[in-house]
Amino acid sequence: MWMIPALLSALFAALTSILAKVGIEGVNSTLATAIRTGVVLLLSWGMVFLTHAQSGIPSISQKSWLFLILSGLATGASWLCYYKAIQLGEVSKVVPIDKLSVVITLVLAFVFLHEPFTVKSAAGALLLAAGTLVLVL
Repeated sequence: MWMIPALLSALFAALTSILAKVGIEGVNSTLATAIRTGVVLLLSWGMVFLTHAQSGIPSISQKSWLFLILSGLATGASWLCYYKAIQLGEVSKVVPIDKLSVVITLVLAFVFLHEPFTVKSAAGALLLAAGTLVLVL
């Protein structure tokens, strides 16, 4: 069941890049990121209240709070860098480099989460990195 939301995520991420490139024209990239983040914030909290998920807030552990906050900081840094990159460069070049996060995630998941790093995942990571080079150069 994870495949459908994953494919929708890819579709929305692609739309995000195209819509952002058009919308960022003549706008400071940091301001554009803040506007985008505000919309995401409203949408996220709207879904929380629509699904009545707010009842789970008191049961979130300190460890979860810490790592969710750190994840939010990483997301913010990523978005700020991404918007600056698409403002300065071509989306068709920035996006493949941004997607190298898949390769980096595989390595980090192996090192920190002790997830398996198989021949298959190594080959996939190498192909992704090679594909990025082909698209960017």
